[in-house]
Amino acid sequence: MPSYTLTDSANNRWEESFQLTPNDAGLALSPAWSVTKSRLHGGRRDGVDLIHVDNGVLAFDVIPTRGMNLWKARLGSLALGWNSPVKDGPVNPAFVDANAWGGLGWLDGFDELLARCGLDSFGPPYEEAGRTYTLHGRISNIPAHFVALHAEEGKITVEGHVHETRMFQTSLRMVTKITTAPGSTTLTVRDEFTNLRDVPSDLQVLYHWNFGEPLMEEGSQFVAPVKTLVPRDRAATEGLSGFDVYGGPVPGSAEQVYLMELAGEASTGQTIALLKNREGTAGVALRYSVNDLPAFSLWKAQGGRNDGYVTGLEPATGFPNPKPYERSRKRVVTLAPSETHVAEVTLQVCEDARAVERVEAMVREIQAKTVRVVHPKPVEPFASEG
Repeated sequence: MPSYTLTDSANNRWEESFQLTPNDAGLALSPAWSVTKSRLHGGRRDGVDLIHVDNGVLAFDVIPTRGMNLWKARLGSLALGWNSPVKDGPVNPAFVDANAWGGLGWLDGFDELLARCGLDSFGPPYEEAGRTYTLHGRISNIPAHFVALHAEEGKITVEGHVHETRMFQTSLRMVTKITTAPGSTTLTVRDEFTNLRDVPSDLQVLYHWNFGEPLMEEGSQFVAPVKTLVPRDRAATEGLSGFDVYGGPVPGSAEQVYLMELAGEASTGQTIALLKNREGTAGVALRYSVNDLPAFSLWKAQGGRNDGYVTGLEPATGFPNPKPYERSRKRVVTLAPSETHVAEVTLQVCEDARAVERVEAMVREIQAKTVRVVHPKPVEPFASEG
């Protein structure tokens, strides 16, 4: 299997630019695919490494500088991602002060299709034992210290290693492999999180998948096999009857978050969550196991287009509450020394009505075996009772 090292800080190796095609790798030429790596310049993106993968059908950008997040994607004319108020991204972490604005500085760099949250903590800022924990943790603002590309017949993989470490505190290693197949409409993110300490360590991870127009529009719909549904707060409670349907942009409207347990297949725990456009002619689906990611949050930010008209589909190890709350409800993963937790999420782009309907049929099949429980207001142990 041809492999190419793009970054290896331990050996002082780094490639500023790189390009690979099947012809270069001695692989089948059809469908035509390519991988290019470049360094961005100007504004707050200055110094950001970007890897552009085009499998011949689906194209997407990996950002090693931002914790191996995914920036944008495209399938033909269908753009995936969103129009963030962050106009000059992807933002170099050097320009993100996580402690700014009372711990909300993470938002200064938030414009990605996929932004991981964690690894020591995610959720709103909070203080514990004299320490301040900022919004959604640190992993999205830590550059990868090792990046490699692997190409073989039927598979293209971008591998990245990121350390979230601090003396006397967290010491976690994330090894991610982002894989797609030439000509495929899917990509898979597989992460391995390992505790590098000699004592047990906490792990929290939330996959913040974000979609705006054209998939998100008035009449768009969220579809998933919901087992339990809880509105996070008053704003979510007010929109509970239409939690799964989107309105058009309303400047100044409050964000709404719905906390869920999704049902999975009995044998594998596999579940699927779908966002489809108003006509049901295009959509995106997330496939993953509830055994590894038992919590799901639906984030709806339906403000003005210039303020971030976007929705987040967010499988996670827990819910976006302060970590002390999650710990007391036993939703924080504890890793023994050298122990590894694996999470895998597949993004499927539904290019037509037939693909959307196939996903909906899968959802119906799982939902038919599950009784949906909807709570009319915040309730324990999901959120503080309203």
